[in-house]
Amino acid sequence: MTSFAPDSIVLNRKLPLWYQVSQSLRASILGRSPEDPLRLPTEERLAEHYGVSVLTMRQALKELEDEGLISRHRRRGTFIEPGARRGAPVRLLGSVDAIVAQQSGMTTELLGHGRVPVPARLAEYFPDCAEVASYHRLRCDEKTGEPTNHAVNHIRPELAERVDVDDLVRWPMTKVLRDVVKADISRITDTVEARLADPETARLLQIPLLSPILHYTGVTYDSEGRVLDVAVIHYRGDRFSFTVTLDA
Repeated sequence: MTSFAPDSIVLNRKLPLWYQVSQSLRASILGRSPEDPLRLPTEERLAEHYGVSVLTMRQALKELEDEGLISRHRRRGTFIEPGARRGAPVRLLGSVDAIVAQQSGMTTELLGHGRVPVPARLAEYFPDCAEVASYHRLRCDEKTGEPTNHAVNHIRPELAERVDVDDLVRWPMTKVLRDVVKADISRITDTVEARLADPETARLLQIPLLSPILHYTGVTYDSEGRVLDVAVIHYRGDRFSFTVTLDA
């Protein structure tokens, strides 16, 4: 049986190999012609094609399987899902240091903190917790004093016991968790949406009601996939934009 022939790629050693391979194969799958076969080559042949280990290839294939682009069948092989569609979120890899830099450089006021029941909208992130520690902060421009964003972090209670609130006035939560608490941070998933300011956000950011804002959600995971922190930040739409730079 003829197998699908993916495009080649020149790997960048600065990025995880599995990520580059998965994205290259993803592009080949979504750009295929209707007459192309649906069956993929074996893991071994794909690994040889991309110049990576079988373990790396297996991790790349799992990424595409989780996305629903391929299905894997024991003894039969791996197949492209014929109904696979474009439209899944594009994953962009960066570093924790980039997140810290993004959140730094402003005057910060701690508005309040304490333990609260897990909010219903965050229940999926903390299935084993009855409570989380919540920290509310307002960041302002150092020169003008103008509010720029309002941040709320929800972290696991056992981590909160090691957080000094004075550190949160100086540093972003990500830096405190990583460098002070020594939390096991594996990855952070960022989502940015356009929204309209509700009354409380408009009051805190000193903007008219229903002004455009950027609604940011950052979910921090440990190496076991457990959520450590969910950050919800509202940025003034007239002061912020998000730019992503990708190396070729």
